[in-house]
Amino acid sequence: GDYLVTIEEKSKATFLRAYMNWRCMSAGSSRVCVRMVGHKMEESYSETLKEQMSVVEMPLSDPPLCISCCPINGDLLVGCKNKLVMFCLKYVVINENLTVLDFERSLILHIDNLIPTEVAFCARHIALTTELDVLILKLELVQQSAGKTEQCAQGVSALEKTVDGGEKDESPSAHTLQLELDEYIICQKPVELLGEESKLCEIPIILESTGLPTEDTKHFQVQYLLFRRFTPDQSPFGFCEETKLHSVQLLPVYQTAYEETENKRELLSLFCFFSLPHVGYLYSIGKLVELISTYQYSEKSEQAVLTPQFLHVITSESLQCFTVRCSAAAARDEDPYIDTTVKACPPVTLDVCTLRMQLFIGPKAICHFKNHIILLTKADTEDITERRKPTRRMLSRKADGMKSRTNSESEPGWNLYIINTVSTIQLYREMVDYSRTYENIKTESCIHLLSEAHLLVRAAIMDPHFLQSDEKEELLRAFRESCAFLGDCYSRFDTKDYHLALPYYRMSGLSVTEVLKRLVAEGDEIQTYERGLIFYLTHSLNEDLNEELSKESGHKVLQIFYLADPVQLPHILCSPCMRNVCPLTAVKYLQKVEKMMPSVVLTLTKASLALKMGDLIMYEHEMDSYKETILACGFTGQPQLLRQRKGGIVMPTEFAVHLKRVQPGLLVAATVALHENSKIELEEADTFFKMLCSSGENTVPQLLVDFWEALLVVCSQEEILQKLLLRVISQYVWRISKKQLPETKPLKTTEDLINSCNHFGLIFPWVTSIMSVECSSDKDCHEDISRLQSLLCSQSINVASALPVLEPLPEADGVGLTIRVLCNTHLGKFEEAIDQLLSRCPDAAVLYAQHELKGDKQALWWNKLLPELCKRTRLTGNDCPVLISSLKETLSVVAVELELRDFVSLLPEDGTAAFFLPHLLHCSQRKLL
Repeated sequence: GDYLVTIEEKSKATFLRAYMNWRCMSAGSSRVCVRMVGHKMEESYSETLKEQMSVVEMPLSDPPLCISCCPINGDLLVGCKNKLVMFCLKYVVINENLTVLDFERSLILHIDNLIPTEVAFCARHIALTTELDVLILKLELVQQSAGKTEQCAQGVSALEKTVDGGEKDESPSAHTLQLELDEYIICQKPVELLGEESKLCEIPIILESTGLPTEDTKHFQVQYLLFRRFTPDQSPFGFCEETKLHSVQLLPVYQTAYEETENKRELLSLFCFFSLPHVGYLYSIGKLVELISTYQYSEKSEQAVLTPQFLHVITSESLQCFTVRCSAAAARDEDPYIDTTVKACPPVTLDVCTLRMQLFIGPKAICHFKNHIILLTKADTEDITERRKPTRRMLSRKADGMKSRTNSESEPGWNLYIINTVSTIQLYREMVDYSRTYENIKTESCIHLLSEAHLLVRAAIMDPHFLQSDEKEELLRAFRESCAFLGDCYSRFDTKDYHLALPYYRMSGLSVTEVLKRLVAEGDEIQTYERGLIFYLTHSLNEDLNEELSKESGHKVLQIFYLADPVQLPHILCSPCMRNVCPLTAVKYLQKVEKMMPSVVLTLTKASLALKMGDLIMYEHEMDSYKETILACGFTGQPQLLRQRKGGIVMPTEFAVHLKRVQPGLLVAATVALHENSKIELEEADTFFKMLCSSGENTVPQLLVDFWEALLVVCSQEEILQKLLLRVISQYVWRISKKQLPETKPLKTTEDLINSCNHFGLIFPWVTSIMSVECSSDKDCHEDISRLQSLLCSQSINVASALPVLEPLPEADGVGLTIRVLCNTHLGKFEEAIDQLLSRCPDAAVLYAQHELKGDKQALWWNKLLPELCKRTRLTGNDCPVLISSLKETLSVVAVELELRDFVSLLPEDGTAAFFLPHLLHCSQRKLL
């Protein structure tokens, strides 16, 4: 749009010229200036430059053969013999009112033994063809380093060596062989090398940077993406000397624009097209290099032009239009998770089809701009007299409007046609109308046509100018409508891809009620329902939708599932969407199903419906059908019997509220089963019980503590286990410190928990001893105290993390003492524990030592306990009989464990001999024995 570049011939010389500011010619100005690339524009010319066209001469050392402009940044690539020359587009600021376009020759790619016939250039990707070879490259930006250029140079082609039969033979017989070969045409083997493998083509490329060196000079290396070699006989019509490649193109597809951003087009995918006379090839060369479509033409093609929506091909007599798969491939590049239960897109492998064929006399050249096809034709004299009748239109009307211009002074027979292609919306409507002819006959044909229509609209939405389009809202509506039509197809027809009904309906934005109205005939009792509809309804109703079906729609759903998939009926009835269904009708359907296939979930569903009807006799009958443990596990088959989501929040059902009142044990067991089967998270269960018991955010109901305790019995995950232990300990501590009783009776006693759960340990004798002496005031919280002590008497708890939670317990009473001594014992602080006991409850000290000071801790008997008891007895004299009895007990243990000499050395020098003599005698007699 900003410049026109041409290859011109004059006096047998070839020139490369760029025409800048060409629009002023159409505005009536006839001023033209001619200059060389890079020629400095003088300030004095600044005003005249605005009003005149510039012809920029672009000198080259070799004649230009082909050219291509990058559609993204306007850079120019020129193909010459054995090289490609890159010119960068520059915007030269003359002054604040005038910016002029110019070029700078920046890079030369030297390619030995290669004469390009066509080149394509886009986003630093280069596609070039010779008569029978295609090579696609990418220029990668790299950090400048020595020897980089040399790395790009490759040796003699390995493929050539293979064809030539190995290394060159310099013997005289080689010359004779060459003379014989001159009489034959040598055809090389056809080859296709994709991605990394394309390096094996070993076409040598050397990069030469020609731009002026600056600090930010770009340095490139070559990445090979695709090499393909054809042979002259690759034609459906046998050997053909005219087999040559033509119409190489690179087509960019951009990221879908979701908001207005000025001049922001982010490249998403890149496609390459090239063609032989009778077959065209479309490759994706984005994240993956692969062939996505092959086009077979009905007759020999002259030229082709690819657009995001269509492929237009001219033959000697007609203009043909084919569908393309670019939008399907680009959609998957944009969203790798597109093929899920939420989103879908027709496959890239969908067969291509011919949309339209229009007859023209002698088409010679074609190009495309927006919704116009520009066609140049040359009619020979004999062609004009034999005008052909137009073929019948297929999917689209013939050209909306054609303008023809001829110049009587030029060579006769040339015509220029500007053909307005049919708008996307109009063509979409026609394709949808046409698909209806196949609706009840050919399933796949109908789906194929609607998929084509969907891709047509999807391609239009991915166009970078979509947000400015007048048809924007209409296209979005058509997109949703096409999704709905495809959803209908996969629901109505028996196809292997029936599961696609779900994502297409979701993309359409239709509600379940609207889908039912589209698919289910009123009053048709013998209608059959295909797998697609059942799959869609099962998923939609089992998910937490905010939609509630009417009584009539709910009844229709019951009918559908009873006929098509009766096993699903109990699950469907538990959906929040089915709240309005008549419970009596639902029970009748379930009773019919129960005769064929009884199940626990079905029984529980009937019980919940009985509650809804207020029929407690029926409820009790159903609940008595199975043992409580089986019923608890039955809830895992359908968690929505107990809890449903409303606006993203977990809400208890009427069934859960009833169980809380009459069978709280079953409710807790069922929730534990849900957690262990990954049907409910720990935090979710917390919210569930708090809502069930109408507790505040910071209040913990007893039923939740019952749940935590029950979960401790079965939990095996260490991370969750520690969370649970901290939660129950925290609750016990809170209730003990506040002297707060639980609002309901706990489901299990401490003894039950010790017998059933490894994490609750037997309470140590020394703990019981302390409690019997000091805990008269805490009788109300006896259960919580014993549970807390039981947990700390086991090895499960991580005491270091529990210390902050235990902090509120007062040190003054027996509970605080037992907890602190237990914590010190867990942490290995035995000496601190002994000091605490001797200070507060000395009669428990020996019991503690007997229980804890074993093995490698035994030395504390004589190193810590004996000296401490001696010291404290000395201070109190005979006033503390507890200390004296503890000392005697300690001496009897030490006398057994130590040698006589060691035992004597430990005894205090100021002690009463008569007190220690019996223990000394015992020690010495043990030695003699």
